[in-house]
Amino acid sequence: MRATPSAHPKASSAPRRIASALGAASDSAIVQVDGYAVAFTHLDRIYWPAVESLAQAPITKRDFLRYLAFVAPLMLPQLRDRPLTLFRWPEGLARRRVLEKHWKIALPAFVERVDVFSDAKGHSDQYVLCNNLATLLWLGQMGTLEFHAWHSRVRGGSDAQDAGMDFATSDTALEDSVLERPDYVLFDLDPFIDGEGERRRDPDFSSSAFAKVTDVAFALEAVLRGIGLSALVKTSGKTGLHVIVPIKRTLRYAAVREMAGYVGERLRQAHPRDITLDWQVTRRTGKVFIDANMNVRGKSISIAYSPRGLPGAPVSTPLTWKELRRIDPRALRVPTIPARIRKRGNPWNGWLGSAQSIEDALARDAATRKRRTEVHR
Repeated sequence: MRATPSAHPKASSAPRRIASALGAASDSAIVQVDGYAVAFTHLDRIYWPAVESLAQAPITKRDFLRYLAFVAPLMLPQLRDRPLTLFRWPEGLARRRVLEKHWKIALPAFVERVDVFSDAKGHSDQYVLCNNLATLLWLGQMGTLEFHAWHSRVRGGSDAQDAGMDFATSDTALEDSVLERPDYVLFDLDPFIDGEGERRRDPDFSSSAFAKVTDVAFALEAVLRGIGLSALVKTSGKTGLHVIVPIKRTLRYAAVREMAGYVGERLRQAHPRDITLDWQVTRRTGKVFIDANMNVRGKSISIAYSPRGLPGAPVSTPLTWKELRRIDPRALRVPTIPARIRKRGNPWNGWLGSAQSIEDALARDAATRKRRTEVHR
């Protein structure tokens, strides 16, 4: 499997019309989206302040909503049917951040939602689903600057016919459901080269650290390719990279996590000076941390084309493996992404339809390793 770049999907007239309406509106507007009247207010509110070093002007709510309208054809397929963890800055980056999982306010009629059982609480919680353009733009209106989605979906399919659809009644039902079946394996690569990650939640970008995490990403891709699995890569929007392997939904999270740990350990043994799987943060300094334990139900990552709540509005951006070596992630920001998509297309085009079988790949790998062992006896 190899996702191939494509031109930006032919935007329907709706996103173009909405972007135009938002651009021409005063500080507030009511716009028809998906047949619903969606109210947008404080359009000139600054979400991201100006960054002099980047020669970047302030990014307003209006700017951000127009960005969302442009990237909606690329974001919505990733968001669809996935419970969301959202980070909101209702008054902009300069003010307080809100972690939003279970909304306490009345939601608009166009916002779909799902109830998911919580074993810790003994009852179900309601999660928002972003399944349409109206919801995506409404979330932008509400100050959602980071979109984080689960690794599994609430919709069934031919690759998960034996999985249940009951998410809300009990922990047992949830574990037997399709939400327990991720549709990709995640490898979260974080650099701790200069030790800054020990002291700060959001360490500054370091070119040397990113070069090291890039080396590790290529080594990881080679191991996965050797097993017979194709992988995709994107920037995290911060200092690291996300490598994902689209898979058929035949395995539960525990098995997927075990597989990710197996691959990570093989990589660590091959590069012990550069790679760590250690949870102890103080032991990561000088190395790249491969976090395979993110493959858990309820965990989430920033989706492709989601901005991050950091100065400059960096964006978690899909890349081709060819361009990874020369990319400067600091150039991948809300103001620059539309032009990039127009020029290069979407490197992850079609990835949701490119699921691979972990079982088949590991069986082939085991057979190959056995043959090599016999040859060298």
